[in-house]
This record gives sequence, structure tokens and C-alpha cells, in this order.
Amino acid sequence: MAAGKLAIKARIRSVDSTKKITKAMQLVATSKLKKQKAYMEENREYAKYLRESIQDILRSLDTSDHPYLRKHENGKKLLIVFTSDMGLCGGYNANIYRLLEQEKDSEIFMIGSRGSSWIANKDYDLAGNMTNLEDECYSELCTIADEALERYENGELSEIRILFTSFVNSVTFTPEFVTLLPVEKEAGEQEKKDTQDTIFEPAGDQILNTLVPMYVRSLLYSYYLQTKTSEQASRRMAMENATNSAKDMLHELDILYNRARQAAITQEITEVIAGAKAQKRKKKR
Repeated sequence: MAAGKLAIKARIRSVDSTKKITKAMQLVATSKLKKQKAYMEENREYAKYLRESIQDILRSLDTSDHPYLRKHENGKKLLIVFTSDMGLCGGYNANIYRLLEQEKDSEIFMIGSRGSSWIANKDYDLAGNMTNLEDECYSELCTIADEALERYENGELSEIRILFTSFVNSVTFTPEFVTLLPVEKEAGEQEKKDTQDTIFEPAGDQILNTLVPMYVRSLLYSYYLQTKTSEQASRRMAMENATNSAKDMLHELDILYNRARQAAITQEITEVIAGAKAQKRKKKR
């Protein structure tokens, strides 16, 4: 009985120690999430404006023959995938991997240590990888974007897509595919009427030659920031759930410990009473 009490007590200390760690990690993730969300929101407005500018040009000009708008039928499909560099973020990476299972025919460029480790022994056409990026990694992502743009212009690639985790709010984030190239014209008759009299200088092709690379770089960085924000949100949720689970486990262990202690006390009282009765019998004899 004493051994059982000691085992439960040791388990309580272990779970309590784990709870303190997960609580600390939850607080750190909450702080990082707030900072990361601010970065993301600042960049999202710029990316949104750039996207709208591209659509204004596409709706106003006849640019259907532009290289960035044509799909090269014989080229490969490039998929740039964003994963995390660290773990303890729940099903964040697993959700990306599930979608990636359907992309066996695509060439993969993996960003993130976790994804790079996962894909290393898988049967994928790996174009390259990049790990341990910081928040200020625009230049590194521009390198990836420029290499992909060059291959697209040469006809090596038929399309360039991104697989990332879209941040909706602090508890909702979903993996999504986005096509970078070819740039697709979005439907919208009212927007077309609003921009049809706009005069662009220089010509549409020249504008797109400059604007589309900016657009691709900007979106790549914008989706990276969304991915990092989603990662911190997922980690905060995972650590919060782990902390709550530890609290529930401690409650159950406290009940078990109190039962074991009560059983030990009851057994001691029973033994004392039994001993006292035995002594009385001896005296009577």
C-alpha cells in the first residue's frame, strides 16, 4: 500500500513539472503570436494592394499572350511548401503532409526543418529546401522566387503554386493551395467598368514584366508570414490543451492518492483493532 502511495506521489510530481513547462511554452507562444500577427497584418495590406493592381491591369489591357499569363503545357509543376522549423505545434505539419500526398507529380521545394526531414525518405521530386528562416527573410525568399520565375520564363515550369497554412483567426488556420503563375484574371464586371478608362504608362507588357516578379516575391513572403503566424497559434493551442490535460490528470491522481491514503489509514486502524482484540483474548486465558 505504501509503495502504491509513493508511486502516485512520484507521478503527481512528474505531471506537475510537465504542466509548468507546457504553461511556460503556452505563454511564450502567445507572446510570439502577437508579434507575428502584427508582422503579418502589416504585409497583408501591401500584398492585397499589389494583387488588386495586377488585376486592374489584366482587366484593362489585352495581355493574354504575356509569358506570365501563359501555361507551358510541357513544363513541370513546382510546388513551394511551407512547414515549421520546430515541433510541439499539434497537427500543424500533419495537415500539410496529408495534402502533399496528392502531389506526387509535382516538383517540391520544401521550406522548414520538419518538412525537410519528413520528405527526405519519401518518393518525391525534391527541387530543394530551405530551413531555419527568420522573420526578416525577404531576401532569401526572393532568391527562391527569382529562380522559379527564370525557370517559368524558360518554359521549364508549367505552373508555380504554394502550399501554406492560412491564418483565419487565433483558433482557425487551414492548409491551402495558391497559384502564383500563371497569373489568372479574376472575374468581375463592375471592376472592369471602373478601370477600363485607366491609362497605363508604360505599355501593359512592360508593366507586367516589372510588376509580376514583385507580385510573386511579395505573395511568397506574405504567405510565409501567414504560415509562421498559424504555427505560433497552433503551438499556443497545443500547449494550452497539454496544460489542461495535465490539470485533469493531476485532479485524477489527487483522487487516487487520497483513496490510497484513506485505504492505508483504514488498514492501520483495522490492524490496531485486531491487535487489541487479540491482546484481550490472551488476558482472559
